[in-house]
Amino acid sequence: MDLSFIINQLGEDREQYFNAIAPPIMQSSNFAFKSVGEMRDLLRDEYKGFLYTRGNNPTIDILRKKLAALDGAEDALIFGSGAAAIFAAVLSQVQQGDHIVSVRDPYNWAGQLFTSILPRFGVTTTFVDGTDTANFRNALQPNTRLIYLESPNSFTFELQDIAAVAALAKEKGIVTMIDNSYCTPIFQRPHELGIDLCLQSATKFISGHSDTMAGVLTGREEMIRKIFMSELLNIGSGIAPFNAWLLLRGLRTLEIRLERSAASTKTICEWLKEQPEIERVIFPMDPGFPQYELAKKQMHGAAGLITIQLKVERREQVEAFCNGLQRFLMAVSWGGHESLAFPACASLAENEFDPAIPKHRMVRLYIGLEEPGVLISDLAQALGAIN
Repeated sequence: MDLSFIINQLGEDREQYFNAIAPPIMQSSNFAFKSVGEMRDLLRDEYKGFLYTRGNNPTIDILRKKLAALDGAEDALIFGSGAAAIFAAVLSQVQQGDHIVSVRDPYNWAGQLFTSILPRFGVTTTFVDGTDTANFRNALQPNTRLIYLESPNSFTFELQDIAAVAALAKEKGIVTMIDNSYCTPIFQRPHELGIDLCLQSATKFISGHSDTMAGVLTGREEMIRKIFMSELLNIGSGIAPFNAWLLLRGLRTLEIRLERSAASTKTICEWLKEQPEIERVIFPMDPGFPQYELAKKQMHGAAGLITIQLKVERREQVEAFCNGLQRFLMAVSWGGHESLAFPACASLAENEFDPAIPKHRMVRLYIGLEEPGVLISDLAQALGAIN
């Protein structure tokens, strides 16, 4: 199934809605039935039809088909945020007394789930340096039920050898799950590398317009059905039809947006590496990246996110650089049309800044769809403000 067909045609039965090019928004919370028997059938198995939009809806159904196909999966679920997708997916795989092995420093709400919420119910987590697959094997316990990956992560971009970890998990009968938000299925396809459940924040590249929030979870139909019938329906964390429609709109341009961002990112990365005010540039597809060979092996590309480590001694210098940016907006997240900057020191109290800790001097840049020359000029003038 080719990418163009998935994005533009899959799931779009236009004859059912007046041959409209854009699918309609089925902004209905409820669906009627012609008979008691028909109603009874869906009450017994809501997964296979339209009963109540908390579970499924025609607009959401089109999106599910497309996102599952993009991931090379049998089915997909759409949640109201990436954090909601993580919560439901992890919860579906563990019970009291179970153990999880997670990559070190995952997305902060995944970390909160592992360290603050699940321990209240007797589920423990061991965090490991995922750059060495042996660390996963060494952390396994008899009660390990889940291995959680995030490759690359979204700040310093460490990778895991996805195929190797998936093979280890299958050997032990353990479920694997990965956050693929950085790459999207355009640049990385974890199911083809053996991963069971793949999730991503659709708020970012899938949306592409910074105007909606969503999370995606894909996998085998058996696993997705189980999560739909339990965690998704019970938590009530599904997506609204209008937000699903916005994601369908974003999908139309996903490939070309990523191509544009990737080309600009490469150009800007090369420029950044030559600037005396910058000590280090971190980007997975740069030959200087420590795991560059692994990145080339399991990723088809990368777009948008670069982290720079400034050559400074004071927090005020980091802030002067960020405050001096005029074309880059200062914000969290990424994946929209606009370029962004996120300094790590924004998460610190003023007296916590320590220049000896490299991350405190780091600023993550997201390269959007603006002309790269314009962005380079903005970076140059902001770097001039450091001293």
